[in-house]
Amino acid sequence: MTLIPRRILPPQDCAALLGLIQREFAYMEGRIDPPSSMLLLTEDAIARQAKDEEVWAIGSPPVACVFLTRKGDALYVGKLAVDRAHRGQGLAGQLLDLAEERAVALGLSALELQVRIELTENHHTFAALGFTETGRTAHVGYDRPTSITYRRRVREVS
Repeated sequence: MTLIPRRILPPQDCAALLGLIQREFAYMEGRIDPPSSMLLLTEDAIARQAKDEEVWAIGSPPVACVFLTRKGDALYVGKLAVDRAHRGQGLAGQLLDLAEERAVALGLSALELQVRIELTENHHTFAALGFTETGRTAHVGYDRPTSITYRRRVREVS
């Protein structure tokens, strides 16, 4: 298995990526309210993300992945997932480094991501990786924050 991130081009690996994300986000079921958008994710949606923005994976079949989407002056990091059997090998860090490289290449100044309020272990992880809280948002129909937005500046863009 290769450990070099590769850009996914549809329909390459869309089914395997969907399975990876579903498995690795399953722990959120019953912990977060509202339920994860992962429940609405389809192979077609992954293919659109890969075509319109970026999807990167490590391994064949994929054991880690990330979705990257331009959002204002930032590159939004979504659906970051690492197969349980491959954790502790630095794959998430490798994908975040790649995200930073892509942000710089695109002339963007930051990485941005959101973490659900209930997933406190993820708050600590991203804070340790240099992300700082920049806001809290509520999903439609909720009168309380449901997500925390985090940002991390990237190295200077020329």
